[in-house]
Amino acid sequence: MNGILMMVIAIVVLGGAYLIYGRYLAKKWGIDENAKTPAYEMEDGVDYVPADTNVVFGHQFASIAGAGPINGPIQAAVFGWLPVLLWVLIGGVFFGAVQDFASMYASVKNKGRTIGYIIEEYIGKLGKKLFLAFCWLFCILVIAAFADVVAGTFNGFSVDEAGAVVGKITANGAVATTSILFIVEAVALGCILKYAKLPKWVNTAIAIVMLVGAVALGLAFPMFLSRGVWHIIIFLYIMIACVVPVWALLQPRDYLNSYLLVFMIAAAVIGIFIANPKCNLEAFTGFQVDGQYMFPILFVTIACGAVSGFHSLVSSGTASKQIKNEKNMLPVSFGAMLMESMLAVIALVAVASFAKGEAAEAGYTTQPQIFAGAIANFLSVAGLPKNLVFTLINLAVSAFALTSLDSVARIGRLSFQEFFVDSDTDEEKMSPVMKFVTNKYFATIITLVLAYLLAKVGYAEIWPLFGSANQLLSVLALVACAVFLKKTKRQGFMLWFPMTFMMAVTFSALGLTIYKLSKAFVTTGLDLGNTLQLIFAILLLILGVIVAVQGIRRLMEKNEPSDAETKPV
Repeated sequence: MNGILMMVIAIVVLGGAYLIYGRYLAKKWGIDENAKTPAYEMEDGVDYVPADTNVVFGHQFASIAGAGPINGPIQAAVFGWLPVLLWVLIGGVFFGAVQDFASMYASVKNKGRTIGYIIEEYIGKLGKKLFLAFCWLFCILVIAAFADVVAGTFNGFSVDEAGAVVGKITANGAVATTSILFIVEAVALGCILKYAKLPKWVNTAIAIVMLVGAVALGLAFPMFLSRGVWHIIIFLYIMIACVVPVWALLQPRDYLNSYLLVFMIAAAVIGIFIANPKCNLEAFTGFQVDGQYMFPILFVTIACGAVSGFHSLVSSGTASKQIKNEKNMLPVSFGAMLMESMLAVIALVAVASFAKGEAAEAGYTTQPQIFAGAIANFLSVAGLPKNLVFTLINLAVSAFALTSLDSVARIGRLSFQEFFVDSDTDEEKMSPVMKFVTNKYFATIITLVLAYLLAKVGYAEIWPLFGSANQLLSVLALVACAVFLKKTKRQGFMLWFPMTFMMAVTFSALGLTIYKLSKAFVTTGLDLGNTLQLIFAILLLILGVIVAVQGIRRLMEKNEPSDAETKPV
């Protein structure tokens, strides 16, 4: 097996899946191109804002990808390239893309409401409350993990084993400067998109010029700050990002990043076809490697590249509120997920291109560095400067993770607020205490403070718990969407097997995590971060089981008429 053959297989499978299976689902569930979407019906200038397909696609893709499709396959490669490739392709098509499309479809058909509100409507208020509590805890995990990833890619100093600074990391400094400039440019672009009303090609040209300018300035003026300082700056940034109107930062920033991310994927594919890297990984190394069992570890480690519950939050929490026409749901949700699976395959080719120990010898100690180093190697065959390519790929990876932080912080804030409010709550008559806890600033601060404490543990420690919680969230999203499809007389059989399989995966993985942390607690004790992980793992498992059981009960009921069925969807 070589890099070109892996890419050809991925392109054929994923491209065919979009043209055949994606269109089949759209036809089976029904798309009304003349329907007024929530973006127009509920337009408020903050969360509900109509946007062109390419803008929403950029937001969806940049938000769902994060560091997941790069970190996951590289970590899971210890089991061999074959199980990773099979799970990315099968999971991406029949699990992830179906979940993302179903979540966005259910949301758009329910006034752009989140999966939590869909659970309330079709399963019950208790289920909604528990689900939102689950989502909030999960978002804290995501923020903590991705904030640490971004801080690592921005870290301007290398240190020795004792923690003493031994030098500057120019590539990271350039990435940091460029990312800060992106944020400033995003605000300017947001004003242009909202007020100038320019043709699409003009907006695209402006975005590309801004992108190139930021990269050039970043390379010329690297910024050197420590990882700890970047932790604080990143959390201050996302505190602002999750409360400002989406048109002012979220949309334009994702629009800018989407070009960078598509460039990265295109460059990586071209590099693979030029270099045709050899696969130095074994096809299969065994069902147990270094004390870890392929089931369930493989399926929670590879999250975003195959199926990720976080995607359902983006599909129903932010992107569904920006859809202009129902026909745009398929490319924005199903299409973005398949693009992410393609990125996961590229990450697999990247890690497989290194001989054993080669990446470590080159100084690549993190998954993003391994990925960037491999792509730089591929493109250097075409004569491109290796250091420049390495910096640009690192920039793209950090853009993935930082954009996900924008979205997940907003979703975490919304989940906390929605927990205290039902669909029939009169916000004008709420008590002072209720108004305080549902205030977006209070919800933001409490979410980010807990995430900051957990981020100090480091993403490598958080990742297994994040993966387990993430996949359990996919179970809850699939259950909610299956109930919605059944109650509205639509076929949902394509969700049943993914739902059942992921249930077995996630309950096993969370159980193993709780066992491991509990054993450490008894023998050596836990620090604050790991204690929080243990508490989170227990709460997530309990909440997940209760919501799943409630949903499955509704799924097993006879399809009798309900209030939800009588509403137009």
